[in-house]
Formats: sequence, C-alpha cells, structure tokens
Amino acid sequence: MSDVEFKRYEGREAAHRLDAFLAAYEEIYAEPPYREGPRDVADFIDRYRVQAQRPGMRLVLARDAADGNAIGFAFGYLLSADTQWWQNMQEPLPEHFTSEDGTRTFVIIELAVRAAWRRRGVATGLHTTLLDGLTVERVTLTMRPEPEAEPAQAAYAAWGYEKVGVSHPWEEAPYYDAMVLTLPSAAR
Repeated sequence: MSDVEFKRYEGREAAHRLDAFLAAYEEIYAEPPYREGPRDVADFIDRYRVQAQRPGMRLVLARDAADGNAIGFAFGYLLSADTQWWQNMQEPLPEHFTSEDGTRTFVIIELAVRAAWRRRGVATGLHTTLLDGLTVERVTLTMRPEPEAEPAQAAYAAWGYEKVGVSHPWEEAPYYDAMVLTLPSAAR
C-alpha cells in the first residue's frame, strides 16, 4: 500500500503524539454509533494521557503518504498484574484465564480509520504494525456488537479473534463484546 505510511511509537514517544491523530479521532468518533462531542473528546484526551504512561504502550499512526495527515491510528498497552480489565465481564471468566502478570496480554484500546480510507487495508496495516514483535501470549480488546460494528466484527474474526464474553466497563457505557486473539507460540 504505497499511498499509506505506518509508523509505530512506543512509550514516551507515543505519549507525545496525541496531536498527530486527534483530528482523525474527532472525525471518526463523531460518526454513528458513537456521536461523540467536545466533552467526549476532552475525556478521551485525559484517558489517553493516562494510558500513554502504561507499560508496553504502543501507538501506530497511518498517514496519507501524499500529505502526511493521519488517516488512522491504533494503540494499546500491556495489562498489569493488578488490572481490572476482566472485572467488567457480565459472566465471570475462570481465574486461570483472567490472571495477568504484566507480560501475558496486550490490550488494544483503539483501532480506527477515517471513512474515506476504509476497506483499503489500512486497518489491517495498523493491526499488523501494532502487534509486530510483541512477545505476549494473547491480545484482547472490546468492541461494539453487531450490527453496530459489523465491519469491525468481520475484520477481527478474519484476524483470528474470538469472543470470550460481554463487558460493561462503566455504568453509562454500552455493552461490548470482549475479544481475544491467541498468538502462535512461534511469535513469543
């Protein structure tokens, strides 16, 4: 894909790149089903600043090779041993599944592409670049259920993710499908 450039940033480098993709975030999340406004964007900025300090933080930006504008982004980090990630499940998962040690699971917090660039392989490129070189056992994420997120559901299924339950992370939040991708042992 010669019209798109992918660049990964880790740790502190990722923390200082918010301005590079904030306009893309605002555009993408103003669309249905999210319909986020200025207050939601301000909350995202605050959350990103905290998340960017987490161990294993990675950010990937996809840029239009012609003008350098961000057309998509993905980021995540390692789940810590004291994570609350699995506590929001509607049906509890077994302890051996939810046990974390700070190196077992990478969580994808966001993976998004501007509308004009969708269905052109950008999401796949973001996902591949984000996970490249990780030494974790698995990757997890939450996503809106079908039919709200049918294209995303199809992409994650094609990449090998499996639904492990339903998460409700906070009182006003919608319900999300919790997904896990087990990485091949050769990648660890």
